[in-house]
Parts: sequence; C-alpha cells; structure tokens
Amino acid sequence: MADNKNVFELISEIKELAKKRDAVILAHYYVNEDVQEIADFVGDSYYLAKVAKSDPHKTVVFCGVTFMGESASILNPDKTILMPDDNALCPMALMVDQKKIEEMRNKYDDLAVVCYINSMADIKALSDVCVTSSNALKIVRSLPNKNIFFIPDGNLGRFVKDRIPQKNVMLNDGYCHVHTRITADEIKALLEKHPQAKVIAHPECTKEVCDLADYLGSTKELIEYVKDDEASEYIVCTEPGVNYEMRNVAPDKKFYFIGASGICVNMKKVTLEKIRDCLKNMSPVAYVEKERAKRALKPLDRMLEIAK
Repeated sequence: MADNKNVFELISEIKELAKKRDAVILAHYYVNEDVQEIADFVGDSYYLAKVAKSDPHKTVVFCGVTFMGESASILNPDKTILMPDDNALCPMALMVDQKKIEEMRNKYDDLAVVCYINSMADIKALSDVCVTSSNALKIVRSLPNKNIFFIPDGNLGRFVKDRIPQKNVMLNDGYCHVHTRITADEIKALLEKHPQAKVIAHPECTKEVCDLADYLGSTKELIEYVKDDEASEYIVCTEPGVNYEMRNVAPDKKFYFIGASGICVNMKKVTLEKIRDCLKNMSPVAYVEKERAKRALKPLDRMLEIAK
C-alpha cells in the first residue's frame, strides 16, 4: 500500500512539474510500462519525431535512447529537450563511421546515403535522407538514385533490399543488439507450445527470424496488425515493452515474447524518478551544436516531407 502511495505521489509530482515547465512527455513503446502510462504521447520514433515538432510545449521530455533526443533537438532548436537518462545509448546508432560513408560516395556517383533514424547527429549530417522502419520502403522507392547505401542497420537494409530489387541497396554491418538476440530456435520452441499463434516480427530481426514470420512490420505496424487481425495468439519478435500497447488495443488476445534476452536494457533505464529529476533540474539536455544540427536537419526534414 505504501509503495502504491509513493508511486501516486511521484506521478502527481511529475505532472505538476510538467505543467510548471510547460513540458510534454513523449515515450517510446520500448520503455517501462509505468513510463508509458504517464506519457502524453506514446509511439515509435517517427511518430514521436512528428509530435516533438508539432507540439506547442516549450519543453520536451523524451523517454527513449539518446539518438531520439538528438533528433528532437535538431527538429526543435528553440525547445528544451530533456533526456531522463543521457546514458541510455543505442549501440546500433554508433555502428557506422564517416570514413565508410566517404568511401561509398567516392565509389558510386549516383549514390543516396539513406540513414535509419536510429543514428547519431554526425551520421545524419552526412546522409541524404533519414528513414524509420515504418517509412523506409516508401522513401527508398521515391528516391531517383539507383545506388543506395543503407546505414546503420544491415537487417532493416536487407528488408528494404529484398522488397525493392530495382535498386542497388548496399548494406552496412550494423545491427540492433536486441532484435538480433531473438533466434529462430526460440521462435520454433514457442510455436511448439502455441501452434495456433502467428509469428510477427520487426525487420530489424535476422533473416532466419523474418523468414518464420507471418507478418513483418515496424513497431507501430505490429500493433495495428494485432488490433485488426483475426488470430487470437501471437509470437511477437520485438522488444517486449510493446506488450503494453498491444494489450490496450487487443485486450482479448495473447502475446508471447522470447524473454529477458529480448529486452533493451538501455530503454529500461528511463524511470519515473529520472523523469521527475530531469524536470526538477531541467537537465540533462539533449543538445546538438548549431551548425551540426543545421546539416542534420536536412535529411530529417526530407524524411518528414516524403513520408507525409
């Protein structure tokens, strides 16, 4: 009972501070459920990027990993972007370097560097357009370039390459450390226990997992799929934080995840206490230096324009 009282008081304090700081709280689907519950908006990286740009509040509390805060800062130079934990890193965001991009540009004249939004500002600044998992196909199809260097995630790049064979999509060696830990053997073991379940997977998963899937889609697309699909059970191949929203949209259905190995510990670093503290102290702030932000803004703006 005391714990519940403390949580209630903590949530009340967060709401009061948010009002005082003129702040909106944004949460990614992969953060802790209690954080999703108190957020003003919950969604994937593309949706939250749009909200951060259109929302009128002067302060944005971005409950996610650091590249998300950077993106919000680039899109909103006049707003204060707070990160509850600035050590919540996405390893994949660091899995490409400037030298590799330069090598590819020197090798191919007709090249578009397509950058997954899961990347740091320096890499965005060297790219032609950003994408998310939900709009990557649309954006790559729209580009006039035949040669595409897709960075940093090789698995999402493969997903694009397989579906747009008319383009020469070249892949980077990066990967999501969470999605690549989901294995085909684990999915097969779950299928033995739940033979009626459909397998749905994020395209950041390995080819072996994707080949077992009845449906592939971004986090948002997976949520929409289970809401509208007729099946009653699903083996979900993505970070289990999405279970919160799936239960909300399809309360009568069952969802099975592979367990602890599929959890993003970096996303789980965001807690209610840290949200309160960052609103109290107005720090840590996600900040991208002005000139670097200006260069990184172009591929982000191009993404938002094409993906309307």
